[in-house]
Formats: sequence, C-alpha cells, structure tokens
Amino acid sequence: HVQLVESGGGSVQAGGSLRLSCAAPGYTYSSYCMGWFRQAPGKEREGVAGIDRDGRTIYADSVKGRFTISKDNAKNTLYLLMNSLKPEDTAMYYCAARALCGLPTLNVYAYNYWGQGTQVTVS
Repeated sequence: HVQLVESGGGSVQAGGSLRLSCAAPGYTYSSYCMGWFRQAPGKEREGVAGIDRDGRTIYADSVKGRFTISKDNAKNTLYLLMNSLKPEDTAMYYCAARALCGLPTLNVYAYNYWGQGTQVTVS
C-alpha cells in the first residue's frame, strides 16, 4: 500500500500562485504513474494533471497553460505548480498513483492510491 501525503495548499487571491507537493516515503516514484485531482463541494472528483514514468504529461483543458505537473524521482515527490489561480480552482486537491502505468490519464478509476487531500481556496 502506497501512502501519499500532500502539502502546500492554502488561501490565495485570484491571480496568485501555489505549489502543491505529494510525498511517498519509502516508495519509488519512478515505478508509478502519478496524477493530481480536485473535488469542489457538491461536484465530482476531476482530473487536473497526470504524468507517466517517462515524464509525459496531460492536463485538463481548464488548467492548460496555468498548471504544471512535475516529479522528482530522487526525492519521491510529485509537484503541481499552479499559476494565475482563479476562484473556480477552489477545491480539495488530491494526488494519486497507479502501478499499472500506461499513457498519462485523468481517469479517476485508473488510480489505485490516494492522498488525504490539501485544500486550495482562491478568492
């Protein structure tokens, strides 16, 4: 079982930036495909960005050009840099991992392991 721990959330004004981190102590990130998801109150969880073992990425249309997903395999840490934040980006953000790794995907059901989430509020 992979334990994922997110950090970096907070409150920011529209137009601001945040960087989320996701650590997996004791596990090798290079073996997994990773993703960031978010869920706003009353809405379904949606994919934000994904990255595969080779560093190929995929983004939701709503965040393209504003968010950047990256990972540091040496530190076993996944990142999500969020720029030009909008009020509609307000949500709980989750990182996720999947061992059966193919092309990057934003399909929630493709991921096996989830963090506890970190709140992002944009006003």
